[in-house]
Amino acid sequence: MTRSRENTRARLLEAAHEVFAEVGLDAASVEAICERAGFTRGAFYSNFESKDELFLALITRVSEDKLDEVSVRVRRLSGTDSPIDLVRQIADMSLAERMEPQLLSEVRTQALRDPRLAEAFLAWRAQMLGRIETIVRDVSERHGLPLRMPVADAASLLLDVSEQCSVQAALERLSERQANRAMQSRLEQLVPLMVGEA
Repeated sequence: MTRSRENTRARLLEAAHEVFAEVGLDAASVEAICERAGFTRGAFYSNFESKDELFLALITRVSEDKLDEVSVRVRRLSGTDSPIDLVRQIADMSLAERMEPQLLSEVRTQALRDPRLAEAFLAWRAQMLGRIETIVRDVSERHGLPLRMPVADAASLLLDVSEQCSVQAALERLSERQANRAMQSRLEQLVPLMVGEA
């Protein structure tokens, strides 16, 4: 992909992020996104087949950014911390922007209706689980923390809990600080179930 096309995609994704946060997925038209980004519909369709594909790409970018942040934090963890302290340090980061749970929920709903989007959505989720598995394995090996379950199961559990906490925080209109505390509390509850001799 050329630098120019990368820049075009990045601007379209940023515009989609803004428009979706303002009006939601259904009302976020291709025209509105193009106008916000300063591009024509031709530029849009040379980068994305559909609005659904664009929003799936947006979810991927938001998720990858979050996991990149977690990966950096994991590499900086102290080796002397308890499992609970490790979880607190990993969870002690700002959540993605408040529109993310709505975006994820709406794309998932669209995927229930559209087999092609469902396939793409499941591929995205598998990719996220792979990233989380790497992080879980890294923490377990670096800090000598035996897992009570396979790494893949631990990753799936963490992703499910993270998504549910984000949705609940959005429904309750929690502040970012309150949402972070709720996430941290839930993750701390999981530690004894996940870590220790099987």
